[in-house]
Amino acid sequence: MGFFSKSFDPATDLPDLSGKVILITGGNTGIGYSTVKHLARRGAKVYMAARNQTKAEEAIAQLKAEGLGPGNGDVIWLELDLKDPRNAKKAGERFMKQEKRLDVLIHNAAILLENYTMTPDGVQEIVMVNVISHIVLTRTLQPLLDQTAAEPNSDVRIVVVASGAYRFVSGETHFRNLDDLNNELKSSLSPTFARYCVSKLMNMLYAFELQRHLTAVGSPITVIALHPGVVNTFSDKPPRSNFKFIIEPITRVHIPRQFAAASEEVAEQRQKYKGAYLTPVGKANRADEGGKDEGLAKELLNTVDKFLEEKGI
Repeated sequence: MGFFSKSFDPATDLPDLSGKVILITGGNTGIGYSTVKHLARRGAKVYMAARNQTKAEEAIAQLKAEGLGPGNGDVIWLELDLKDPRNAKKAGERFMKQEKRLDVLIHNAAILLENYTMTPDGVQEIVMVNVISHIVLTRTLQPLLDQTAAEPNSDVRIVVVASGAYRFVSGETHFRNLDDLNNELKSSLSPTFARYCVSKLMNMLYAFELQRHLTAVGSPITVIALHPGVVNTFSDKPPRSNFKFIIEPITRVHIPRQFAAASEEVAEQRQKYKGAYLTPVGKANRADEGGKDEGLAKELLNTVDKFLEEKGI
């Protein structure tokens, strides 16, 4: 997949982002935290959308302690609980009351290896957090994204952090109804990992379908899906702590979300990066056909649309 295929240092290669407004889901830990730091240091106003206010504010305090001072951008907590799509909609509505533009939206927050858990709405938690609530948030913010994209010299981007793990989805896959979305995948060697892989396939399908739609209506917005590389944000948490000795040695390489969010190369070669799938570091690749399957993408979004309509969201 071309690790080290391109040199990119976010500390030196990001442009001035003064005046830009960026919203990232999660961002209080791990690579998301690093993303917030580098974007804000280049002058952007970054909204850290997270559920836990205490953890978010602690992260923001740490960012400021690390040098996020006068002359830099700003980091602001936005309450967002992705386990509830209603909260995702409310978060988007609150944001639009606070801001008059949105230059970059980053789908960063995700559940990795969790026990099978259902939300009160009857959708398994990993699908709700990784997929459905992000879709709701994006749709809520779409008018502001469109408004910003209509401005002269705009460069609006939606970055979906997917994963090369989507390639591990095996067998015939469908998203025809909630039963398909809630598949426990009990026959898999590792059902928890298999469910994560399927959620990342959903991310890929959504990103490419969203770009197809935006292009069809003449929108200049760039949608990028990316494989973040192997990053260790989760290995200390059960049940994956049992796999820590495997995870840690391979968590050394990652693609900066910053490249997809703010690299000048993306702006200069917009057609190359529209609907692109990036692998470390900033290399545009062709996704496997399964990740770009239009029929499967429409199947997924039809099911999501029906679910949201039934819930009045």
